[in-house]
Amino acid sequence: MNQRSRKLIGAFLLVGSIILWSILATSVYLLLPEGLPGLVLIGFFIVAGMGWMLPAMPLIKWMAKPDTTQVDGR
Repeated sequence: MNQRSRKLIGAFLLVGSIILWSILATSVYLLLPEGLPGLVLIGFFIVAGMGWMLPAMPLIKWMAKPDTTQVDGR
């Protein structure tokens, strides 16, 4: 698979994973009890806002992997 195809597939997977992550983070937020201190909520929003990057990093590395060159010149 060439890099161009990987980037196309990866872009769709990345958008889909961000959508799923936002649904998950919203669901968890709605389960939190009311009246939590502001610092706890700030911590939650930092984790929820940055957490999508952990599964995205391997995907982006896969997308950026250079094409393999063939020895016979094709």
